[in-house]
Amino acid sequence: MAEKIDWIKRLLGTLFGFILFGIVGVLFKVILYPYTKNYPYNDLTTQLKGRQIVSSSWRFFIRYLSWAGILEIKYQGFERLGRTGQLVLANHPSLLDVVLIFSQEPRFNCIVKKELLNNPAMTSPIKACGFLPNTESEALLEQSHEVLKNEALLLFPEGTRTGWDGVVKLHRGAVSIGLRSAKVITPLVIKMNPPNLKKGQPWYKIPKHKICYELIVGEDINPQQWLAEKPLPIASRHLNQYLEDYFNSKTKDQKWSSNYN
Repeated sequence: MAEKIDWIKRLLGTLFGFILFGIVGVLFKVILYPYTKNYPYNDLTTQLKGRQIVSSSWRFFIRYLSWAGILEIKYQGFERLGRTGQLVLANHPSLLDVVLIFSQEPRFNCIVKKELLNNPAMTSPIKACGFLPNTESEALLEQSHEVLKNEALLLFPEGTRTGWDGVVKLHRGAVSIGLRSAKVITPLVIKMNPPNLKKGQPWYKIPKHKICYELIVGEDINPQQWLAEKPLPIASRHLNQYLEDYFNSKTKDQKWSSNYN
């Protein structure tokens, strides 16, 4: 009986969380207008101010989810994020990943799905922060190169959320950006148990127990060491395989199952 009551409380808390996120997203159209009106031509100072506002709002949202018993989070190594020229590559198990990361470290620029510019709750934050829509073009490579001269860049190299099998499969383009333009590449492992907020999953399909997240910053990778003895295409292929193995080894203990009410 107690478990059922807890599940109902988390269900209602999840519903209110989605509503809250949507309302704040609409309010952002007014709050963030000074930071969105010149998108994509805002200078970095303006973008950083916008990122601070978005980060603070998302931090409040994460605190609400924790208070409501929907999730708990552990962060490890985040003091090493946000460095100029740092490309952070993260796996992508759930809908909340970018919110979880950005609520703790607002200095990032980020490559996001271009479809999110059509999402009412995300359009203003993306524009205010100066995030880069993923056009999968040569222009994106050049934009990323320019960003990494002065900022840290966050990228989810799977391109979409990890599937129910939990296997991380990376697109090589992310590694190519790192080898071409980054001073350092840093993996960020996101663990969650039980899985939830997967692609195509209805909001009301919540697990029997609260979600436990663990976000762990890995050791830095020096791109020049990978390029020292190999040309870019070969180095890119080898580093991509190394990172796939790295993420899968760190997340293999996760229980990926449809354990829902």
